[in-house]
Amino acid sequence: MTAPLDGVKIVDFTRVLAGPHCTKQLRDLGASVVKIEPPAPDTGRSGQPHVGPMSLYFAQQNSGKRAISLDLNFVEAQDIVRQLVAEADIVVENFRPGTLDGFGLGYQDLLAVNPTLIMVSISGYGQTGPWRNRPAFAPTVQAESGFTEIISRHYGDTLTSVENDAYNHADVYTGLQGVIATLAALAHRDRTGEGQHVDVAMVHSMLAVNDRVSYELSGIDVEGEPLALSAPESPVFELPDGQLITIAASPVATFVFQRYCAMMRRNDLLLDIRFITPEFRRENWAELHAEIRDWVLTFRTIEELEAQVSEAGLAVGTIRTVSEIAESEWATERGAIREVDDRAGGTARVPSPPWKFSAGELPPAGLAPFQGEHNREVLAELGLSDEQIDKLHDTGVMIDGVPSGVG
Repeated sequence: MTAPLDGVKIVDFTRVLAGPHCTKQLRDLGASVVKIEPPAPDTGRSGQPHVGPMSLYFAQQNSGKRAISLDLNFVEAQDIVRQLVAEADIVVENFRPGTLDGFGLGYQDLLAVNPTLIMVSISGYGQTGPWRNRPAFAPTVQAESGFTEIISRHYGDTLTSVENDAYNHADVYTGLQGVIATLAALAHRDRTGEGQHVDVAMVHSMLAVNDRVSYELSGIDVEGEPLALSAPESPVFELPDGQLITIAASPVATFVFQRYCAMMRRNDLLLDIRFITPEFRRENWAELHAEIRDWVLTFRTIEELEAQVSEAGLAVGTIRTVSEIAESEWATERGAIREVDDRAGGTARVPSPPWKFSAGELPPAGLAPFQGEHNREVLAELGLSDEQIDKLHDTGVMIDGVPSGVG
């Protein structure tokens, strides 16, 4: 059995998160990925915590890739890239637009060595337009795309006091959009024989994953009703044993409130003047929450509660830490967490690929590479001799960042 992308070769110029997350998913689908780093390595290598010389942050996004390190200011390094591209299917990069063109390695340049090449370019604002040269990081992209303002409005904070939350949404979402675009371009090439240049913008990706854009642009007054399916307003409760749970979705929404009443066997609340409209339910939220809380407290376990919640067409979930979900029977059966070599004699625990294929087998996790660890291996595959590779190292064209003692 082979993986879905078995045989696909990727040259990876990406660093930090959006790009590496994209190429990591493609690698986990079976593609062979050669990661190219400049003399100043991927900033992700500095992410904490470290085990020995290896960043666990870097390892999660790059395990299974092979790494070489080239100074593209050298013509010899540019020639090596062209040789790699000549044998590759895909190039993924997330430099500021035009960066590779400056080295003679832009899309049009690389077509000369590989006419069916697919290049995927990930940037903050896209390859064209008035903002193309602006630097972009997840917090600034989230601010520019409306995400931060919506979060501040939801929590009732002023824009000067709100802080971005703990996750790099813009990077991860854009990385996944890059995967989608890459797979679509591969399917197109399989059908037509034609490669292409794919432009993925972070701000555009944040708009695409925002399920409320249509509302924000509509100007419609929903008269107190929660938006969409009101998941962000799902209430939290505490069971008698202290376990925190949440029920989806918000009882402020009229059709959801009706289900809550059926769930609690409290049809009398449907006629309670305090809860007769969405506006009244918001105004009297403390009283409504107390009614549901008192009902929740009649259940000893979440299993007992879930049976009745599910009967009403709603869902309940335990509020867990990442460690708790990783240790759950679900994660164990699913294989949701796997161990990768931490390059210091132990292992690190990271998420496994989320897909299960009935026809195909995904590759094992693989090692997280040190900078330039596969210089000699990759160049030997291109036909370079040991003497030629030694000269490239001696002249600074290639950089060896492998810690001493690592084989």
